[in-house]
Amino acid sequence: MRIGIDLGGTNIKVGIIDNQGNIIAKSSIPTIVKRGVDLIIKDIIGQIEEILDTANIPLEKIKSIGIGVPGLVDKKTQRIIFATNLFWQNVKLGEIIEDYFNKPTYIINDGIAAALGEHIAGSTKGVKDSVLITLGTGVGGGFIVNGSIYNGGHGWGSEIGHMIVGENFYNCNCGQNGCWETFVSATALIMYVKKRISEGCNDSLIVKMVEGNLDNINGKTIFDGVKKEDKLALETMDRFIKYLAIGIVNIYNILDPDSIVIGGGLAKAGSHILDPLKEEVGKRVFYKGVKYGDIVLAKLGNDGGIIGAGFLDTIPSIIP
Repeated sequence: MRIGIDLGGTNIKVGIIDNQGNIIAKSSIPTIVKRGVDLIIKDIIGQIEEILDTANIPLEKIKSIGIGVPGLVDKKTQRIIFATNLFWQNVKLGEIIEDYFNKPTYIINDGIAAALGEHIAGSTKGVKDSVLITLGTGVGGGFIVNGSIYNGGHGWGSEIGHMIVGENFYNCNCGQNGCWETFVSATALIMYVKKRISEGCNDSLIVKMVEGNLDNINGKTIFDGVKKEDKLALETMDRFIKYLAIGIVNIYNILDPDSIVIGGGLAKAGSHILDPLKEEVGKRVFYKGVKYGDIVLAKLGNDGGIIGAGFLDTIPSIIP
């Protein structure tokens, strides 16, 4: 058995995984970013200990621990170089967890972990070349090339959320302007809706749904507005689909994967995203006379990152 951890900007999810890729126990607690590095690491350690105790599984039965993190990772030192939405820099997370539990510990970008999870047990099982795009608080991603993890010569690759796709009205947390995640994340949708309301779209159903408290706007609020054909919600969705398609066409042109998988919290919208997205991508591909990879929804949901992280000891990276 293995332990897989998905360390996100919103939640810390921990699972115990059997050798077939099934999660036999899991737990989730909030990531309270303002508490800082040391206390969050204590939370992770406590969560691992608690789930082992609750599942009545001794530590001796655990082969390894894997952690997916939202940022850049040094593969050789198992250190987080930079995690934008956690505001972490140079954190020796892998070393700390390995020393505490005395188990081989691996860390990798959370998007890559989720892509690996889908490759092992999800929508791209048996697919040689695939790309996962996670749409949540930010935008992450992971590349599987020829059945192996690919994150570049230095380990900085797959940060597709920071691909520049155009100028925007606000800067990314990384300091740049125009990052993909400032157009197609849940945060981006909320920011755009608030901007348009401040510009005079006060008659939107979204304002009524949150009873005038704009801080209560979230992704679900906006998608509920789409279902009710609210003008602002539809405008926001059109913009979202446009920029999501632009990024996907860039990926097609660079990698030509067999499959592109849409995951993360926004993927719960299902066909409300997938159908217009496929249509928009079809308009924007470089050459319309050839077949491009399928666009599908992730099957594993929030479990993908846990499963992928847990199996980091078994799947090679193309670049050691």
